[in-house]
Amino acid sequence: MRKVHAWIVVIGLGLIVSGCQSGEASEKTLEITFGHNQPLMSPEHAGAEAFEEYVESHTDNVDVNVYPASQLGSLREQVEATQLGEIQLTMQPTAMIAPFVDDIKVVDLPYLWPPDTETKYKVLDSEVGDEILATLDQGGFEGLGFWPGGYKLITTSNREIHEPSDLEGVTIRTMESPLLLAQYKQWGANPVPVPYSEVYNSLQLGIVDGQENPLQTVYLNNYHEVQENIVETYHGTMTYAMIANQDWYNDLPSELQEILVAAEEVGRNEAREVLAENEAEYRAELEASDKNFYSFTEEEIETFREASLPVHETEYNEPGQQELLQKIYDKIEEVSSNQ
Repeated sequence: MRKVHAWIVVIGLGLIVSGCQSGEASEKTLEITFGHNQPLMSPEHAGAEAFEEYVESHTDNVDVNVYPASQLGSLREQVEATQLGEIQLTMQPTAMIAPFVDDIKVVDLPYLWPPDTETKYKVLDSEVGDEILATLDQGGFEGLGFWPGGYKLITTSNREIHEPSDLEGVTIRTMESPLLLAQYKQWGANPVPVPYSEVYNSLQLGIVDGQENPLQTVYLNNYHEVQENIVETYHGTMTYAMIANQDWYNDLPSELQEILVAAEEVGRNEAREVLAENEAEYRAELEASDKNFYSFTEEEIETFREASLPVHETEYNEPGQQELLQKIYDKIEEVSSNQ
């Protein structure tokens, strides 16, 4: 990345010198700060690098600086910094954006999405997905697209999970999301918000009994080292939204906005491809380990789904929210029937 930036600086200096010699003013380099929380080896970072490469190869004076692994602060702090315009772009879980824009939490409703990745992607990339993104302007954000994180799993230290009653009294770490807290309370668990950076230690010390995260997060952060049961529950997705400070975005020339939109699609698709490749590898590693790794049956998924539907009504209960939720239900059914 530094080599690319250095090259851009050299070219930029050359243009300045050339402009001065010809008596013409040179356009100043535009710096774009793009922060996210995922590690260097993650699909999200691969997508961020593809985004950076696309923007810089299609412009003469734009420099994208990507800061992975929470270098710019916690997940919530990066969302807030984007809202305030301290950074221009971030990619964060929708559950972390929900405290700033309540409507976006629809993406995280339990058992909203069928256990089929392509169906989920087609809905999120459709006009209904655009409507969900449009709600982000309520918080001063420009929603550019939905990035993948994978279906979330539940891991526990000492209890197998097959039905909601198995979670009775289990202390589960979640993100700081009222919706996720309500979800686990509905299932009888004891949810506890714990910062992302403290999850491993909390599991290791027994402060919490388990947690929820996608397969890649469990594997890359070594949560399986301190958890005995790893369950593919398909209860929800870790969906990321790429968001920009809206005032900053609206002030950009339309040509540059078009380049950012195209770059977002390139980055999103790269992240999805890398995730698919990595998940197969991580799943094989966990299946070959001494951990109790298993997936819910269709019957177990249906039992949990039925137990989760009240959360759809109580936590997404405004008239406008229920209207948007119905559109999502309908789009999921349409896409599923055409598969």
